[in-house]
Amino acid sequence: MLRPESATGFIRRLREPPPPVVRASGVGHDFGTPDHPMPVLFDVDLRIGPGEMVILTGPSGSGKTTLLTLIGALRSVQTGTLRVMGKELQGLGEAERVAVRRGLGFIFQAHNLFASLTALQNVRLALELHGGRRRELDERAAEILGGLGLGDRLHHKPEALSGGQRQRVAVARALAARPPLILADEPTAALDAESGRLVIDLLQGLGREHGTATLLVTHDSRVLDAADRIVNMIDGRVVSNVHVNETIAICEFLLQVPIFAEHTPNSLAEIAGHMHTQRFPPGHRIFRQGDPGDFFYLVRDGSVRILDEDGGKELAVLGPGSFFGEVALIAEQPRNATAVTGDAAELYALDKANFQLALERGKSFRDQLLEIFLNRR
Repeated sequence: MLRPESATGFIRRLREPPPPVVRASGVGHDFGTPDHPMPVLFDVDLRIGPGEMVILTGPSGSGKTTLLTLIGALRSVQTGTLRVMGKELQGLGEAERVAVRRGLGFIFQAHNLFASLTALQNVRLALELHGGRRRELDERAAEILGGLGLGDRLHHKPEALSGGQRQRVAVARALAARPPLILADEPTAALDAESGRLVIDLLQGLGREHGTATLLVTHDSRVLDAADRIVNMIDGRVVSNVHVNETIAICEFLLQVPIFAEHTPNSLAEIAGHMHTQRFPPGHRIFRQGDPGDFFYLVRDGSVRILDEDGGKELAVLGPGSFFGEVALIAEQPRNATAVTGDAAELYALDKANFQLALERGKSFRDQLLEIFLNRR
């Protein structure tokens, strides 16, 4: 589990994200005919940065594979804008889309291996599109096949391989050229736990070492822990887009707040999903004593000074992982102190309505809040 210090380090790295590898905005798509359209995607927004592993989940028929094929330039973009590796796909002809596809790595449920070629030759063929000496290409193909546990199957043709081994060859083919973006549709579905983890480890390694982004459609709960973000789709719409590490960081902070200690992981994750970031410069007054309570705060980074304006005293200095603002919300009274940033501060904020929903999670939660409120009087 992340400690607040490590969570803060993670957050600092989020402040200035690099240009996205994928940026979808308002993307929609219909099947059927103009007279009888069958909408499958509705106003989809999605951003994937270099090195990110984004897992796309949702029930069958929710539009996951359609979105994957649009990002992979396998279909024409109908509505909205979709930029992949800096290239706008809206309005591209087939030849231009083929050029985009050559720069991507694809892993689909169908292996699509050449039956007449060995595992090594199938992978080398993908590398030949990018040029290089044959010996170097063979070494690279053998390296990645070995990393997937196929070092003793280099010269076997697909018919001599099991279904899981063929799937791993297909994965090796997609990863061999270290593309900036890999699109994977259920890449671990046919694999056992060990083989599936090898695939995920390789994808993560490419992300760390080469900035390769991965969009992975899956129902495989065994690989969810590897995601930087989990995007859930239902009925053609993105219904949640969770930064996994950031959610873990918020939950770690929340667990240190006594009033949240008895919440379940699901409940904490739901609360974290309602929190948003507020950034303030040094010396900024967040709220004044006597103001109505509107937010509960966690200190994400920097520091906050709590002041008694009536007496002119500094009551506390709060750092990362500290919390404040709950008293006015639970008692429905004005703020009993003033909060001012010391250093520039980034805060997680939970609005009053969602704070009240959290109160309803259990009697113990409300009882603990009342106890804390009474002890602070």
